[in-house]
Parts: sequence; structure tokens; C-alpha cells
Amino acid sequence: MTLHIGLLLFPRVQQLDMTGPYDVFAHLPDTRVHLVAKTREPLKSSAGMILTPDASFDDCPALDVLCVPGGAGVGDLMEDEATLAFLREQAKGARYVTSVCTGSLVLGAAGLLHGKRATTHWAYHALLAKLGAIPVHERVVRDGNLFTGGGITAGIDFALTLAAELVGEQEAQAVQLQMEYAPAPPFDAGDPNSAPVDVVEDVRKRLESSFAARSAITTRVAERLKANA
Repeated sequence: MTLHIGLLLFPRVQQLDMTGPYDVFAHLPDTRVHLVAKTREPLKSSAGMILTPDASFDDCPALDVLCVPGGAGVGDLMEDEATLAFLREQAKGARYVTSVCTGSLVLGAAGLLHGKRATTHWAYHALLAKLGAIPVHERVVRDGNLFTGGGITAGIDFALTLAAELVGEQEAQAVQLQMEYAPAPPFDAGDPNSAPVDVVEDVRKRLESSFAARSAITTRVAERLKANA
């Protein structure tokens, strides 16, 4: 039976959050990957890449895997009831509910992280607890049928981890080999615990306004979730 995997698209999505897992999932046998958005109108990623959905909320099939990537547009999604309602409805029948990077904040806003272990991009990790999640500092975190990946490039690790669950470890390793996914970065600066202190501080300053805005949104969302509990 064909696996149906849906990746959420939205304005200012982080392109690699979505395309990393897309490439992994597209290699899986008997699998169809859907790019799902409110409408089928093209939209721009956070870096300006034009992306075209092939399914809308109205015509999206029941998904075996629901995946929410992150990106600059996440704040808007956290208070977009049409999107949150779509996620809640699809999550009811999905085998796996998943996210990459700050996509987990959207799952939290939909009420899908309460009491669950989860992760997100390191810079926004502190926001998870407000949404009822149990924050875990790992690259890929599983709690039952919930899989969450850390920031951006962790989406590939997440997708390979889930692929092993879906089609077995051998097939997942074959996909990894086909992609020649053997990271060997030139710097040990991909994690705040290993990156130079001045680099970490520089990035934190660059993300200050984004964190403040998302923190305010998360507080509003948390209050709404509490009121509706």
C-alpha cells in the first residue's frame, strides 16, 4: 500500500527544513510525497525560492506521515486557525506526526505536543515548555508516534530515522548511500556547545528580535491552550 507523506508549505518556510526530508522520503519505495499548503498557489521560502504546492488543505489525502518544517513564517502559523485545524485533523489518523526545526512550535500551537518529549532549533528550545512539551536537547527525538528534528540540517537525520521505521534499516541506509550523506563540515560550529563563544553570541544577537517575537506569540498561544484545556 502506498505511503502518503505530507510536508507543510507556507510563506517563508525554511527551504532546507522541507527539501532535506523530501529527498529522503522521495527515495522510499511505494511512497508519494505531497507538498501541502492552504492553496496550490506558489509561495516563497524564507530565502526567496519559489515553491509550488501540489495539494491544498481541501484536497489533501489522509496522510501516513504529517511533517511540519520550520522557518521565518512559523510565528504566523502558530496563530492561524485554519492551519492548526488541518494539522489536528490529519494528526488523528496519521501513523506519525513529525516536525523539523521550529515546525515543532506549530505542532505545539495545535495542541499536539502536550506531555510529549520534543526538540527544535537550539535558539528557540526554551519555547517548547510553554507549549506543554518536555524539551530534549537531541538532534532527533521520538515520543511514541511523534518524531521531532532539531534545526534545519537535522531534518535529514530525522527523515532517515523515520525511513528506518517505515521501510527498515537496510532500505534507509541505501537511501543514505544514494544521497552520499556523510557529513564532514569544515568547522565544528554546528552546535552552540561546540561553536566558538563569540560565534554563538553573534548568532544569538542576530536572532534576538526573532526570538522575542516568537516568545510573545508562544505566550499568547500557551494562554489559549490553557483556556481551552
